[in-house]
Amino acid sequence: MRSIIAASAVALVLAVAACSPSGEKAAEAPKTETVEAPAPAPTEPPPAAETPAAAPAATAIALEITDAAGAKMTGDTARGQRVFAQCLTCHSKDAGVNRTGPSLHGIIGRKAGTVANFRYSDANKNSGITWTEQELFTYLENPKAKIPGTIMAFVGIRNAQQRADLVAYLKAETAN
Repeated sequence: MRSIIAASAVALVLAVAACSPSGEKAAEAPKTETVEAPAPAPTEPPPAAETPAAAPAATAIALEITDAAGAKMTGDTARGQRVFAQCLTCHSKDAGVNRTGPSLHGIIGRKAGTVANFRYSDANKNSGITWTEQELFTYLENPKAKIPGTIMAFVGIRNAQQRADLVAYLKAETAN
């Protein structure tokens, strides 16, 4: 009996809904409308001063280095400090502090093989090199090729910009 009453009630609701004007539908289930999400607002690029490539880094230094193509290079001391992390095992930038390798304090302008109280290979002592920015840049690419017979075990840094950054860091941090 209950099912007959329920069916009758549903039929009555549907009949009323069908006969009602379109704006007054009483028992009609609410329609679900597909609403498009608003398009995201276009984002504006940051002002030129905030764009990393817009201006040279505050830590950029002009160097007396030319790359293989002959272009002048600059180095970034902050990036150079990160590159120097691989040198810290053997070298110090502090004066008079020798480790497995000699102190790099005052390296630019110093004759190779001349740090006091450090045992150099004959190849290094007799290389005749004065460490200019360009000499360091070239040496750091492949130390054993630059000074055959050196006892420095470091294989070198192939990336020219990383070498320039390291030279900039050494220039800024180890000057006399």
